[in-house]
Amino acid sequence: MTKYLLGAASVIALTLLAACGDTATPEKEGAKAAAGEYERGPHRGRMLRDGNFALEITIFEDGVEPEFRVYVYRDDKPIKPGEVQLSMELVRLGNKIDKFAFAPQEDFLRGNGVVAEPHSFDVRVQASEGGRNHKWAYQSYEGRTTITPEAARAGGLKVETAGAATVSDLIDMGGRVEVTPEGRAEVRARLPGLIVSLNGKIGQRVTRGQVLARVESSHSLQTYTITAPISGTIVEKNVNVGDTTGDRALFAIADPTNLHAEFFVYPRDAERVRVGQPVTLKSLSGEGTIQSVVEAVVPTADVASQTLLAHVHLPTSAANAFRPGMAVEGSFAVAQANVPLAVRTKAIQRFRDFEVVFAKVGNTYEVRMLEIGRRTPEWTEVLGGLEPGTQYVTDGAFLIRADIDKSGASHDH
Repeated sequence: MTKYLLGAASVIALTLLAACGDTATPEKEGAKAAAGEYERGPHRGRMLRDGNFALEITIFEDGVEPEFRVYVYRDDKPIKPGEVQLSMELVRLGNKIDKFAFAPQEDFLRGNGVVAEPHSFDVRVQASEGGRNHKWAYQSYEGRTTITPEAARAGGLKVETAGAATVSDLIDMGGRVEVTPEGRAEVRARLPGLIVSLNGKIGQRVTRGQVLARVESSHSLQTYTITAPISGTIVEKNVNVGDTTGDRALFAIADPTNLHAEFFVYPRDAERVRVGQPVTLKSLSGEGTIQSVVEAVVPTADVASQTLLAHVHLPTSAANAFRPGMAVEGSFAVAQANVPLAVRTKAIQRFRDFEVVFAKVGNTYEVRMLEIGRRTPEWTEVLGGLEPGTQYVTDGAFLIRADIDKSGASHDH
């Protein structure tokens, strides 16, 4: 096995086991072949020899599910496949064994089952012909690597166990953070008069009942005080000392912890958005994320845009990351389903033409080609290609993939 470094983390030594057929070790040949150095036959398959008898092992997958096709030779000349009895065992990572029997077809022996991905296994072959028995064993690995526990920790690799999860159908919308109606108040004078003093200014934090201004009444010439009706921050100041009160608001106060997010729901989504649905809110910078629910959907559509307004509640703690006027993104979980098998979406990588995760067995990691169902930013439903209970890499998977890609390993038979 050849050792490589994992990504930029030079402390991590990976033993990369090359792609299908790249590390063959036939017992009858008596020596280990270097990667890619095994003998190939006329059909570009692996040649296994024992005296003057030989097999050529191929996996055929042109327009069909992958299947074994084995060609037989004596003295390097093709012989009838019906003269040979053949069986094969594939020992996969985790000691799962796939067994194949073979029957003659045209000029080859055809295996009786699909060679499931990944094509990564230890191969045992038995053949009988002309009263003689033959045995071979070799390794055919792809997308497999071995990492010590120390190296895995140093590289930040983390694993989880694949199992059931709740997968949601999501609608993504843009919105804006606003102070709730209950969190905003305008401060007005009770009686018309002359403003003789002001104690409030823009940006000042005030508490309920705090004196903000003194007014001399135009009718009684008595001075009375104006106090803050709520606690919050002064966001507007519309008068100065010496002005008369009139009907205008002297101040506007907003409580920055009393927030909700407003989203414009387009007609195509209006029937699916409901009160109580979970929503994931994220600031445009990506630094703030919070889970909440739809608290109200205003039933009246905007005349121009035909949109409805959905309000999403923000807890008091959200004020640390979300401020009034900020744009936000919301993912509305309009439908949810419990699925028997799912993996973290962040764990999925590309390998050849497949989406994969890397399964962990002991200190060995290997690709698992996935058949995928519903997908959300957090979870992806798995319909096939992965056994429940499998440990798989969630963090650091891209480092394994990058190292395998760097090795130049190919899907080769």
